[in-house]
Amino acid sequence: MADGAGIRIAGFHPESVVDGPGLRFVIYTQGCPHRCAGCQNPETWDPEGGHEVALDDLWAQVEKNPLLRGITLSGGEPFMQAGACASLAARARAAGLDVVTYTGYTWEQLLVMAESDPDVRALLTFSDYLIDGPYLAAQRSLSLPFRGSRNQRIIDVARSWTAGRVVEVDLAGH
Repeated sequence: MADGAGIRIAGFHPESVVDGPGLRFVIYTQGCPHRCAGCQNPETWDPEGGHEVALDDLWAQVEKNPLLRGITLSGGEPFMQAGACASLAARARAAGLDVVTYTGYTWEQLLVMAESDPDVRALLTFSDYLIDGPYLAAQRSLSLPFRGSRNQRIIDVARSWTAGRVVEVDLAGH
């Protein structure tokens, strides 16, 4: 995992109720290899875009709001900066916050990546929920909570590790 270094972000939103359950601090990471047609954040695609911010400074923003339920790592693609994101996720969990991580990769792809990349494994480990899969415009749905297309799953990470298979959850009522 990254230490107290930095992370390249497009920005953050200090209070959101649409990026996971409860009141959340959302971090939009910079850089995305997926480049999904119809992406709501195409400005995050360029890995050289956005700006670098110290993890300590970003975490200080999170700590300003005692009402937060958790943080959401969005993008861009958080797994392009898995070490820095894992550091933030670890801080969140230590502070009693939950972590939602959005990714264009599938759970199955991430498991393969985690075999050789300890940062990917760490980010998975510190994520409570993973919303996986690319946005597919042909499967767009406005009725799905916290997702843009029907192929995307909300995965309970800890239960999935234990079960050895994907365990999906419905976070709409949480």
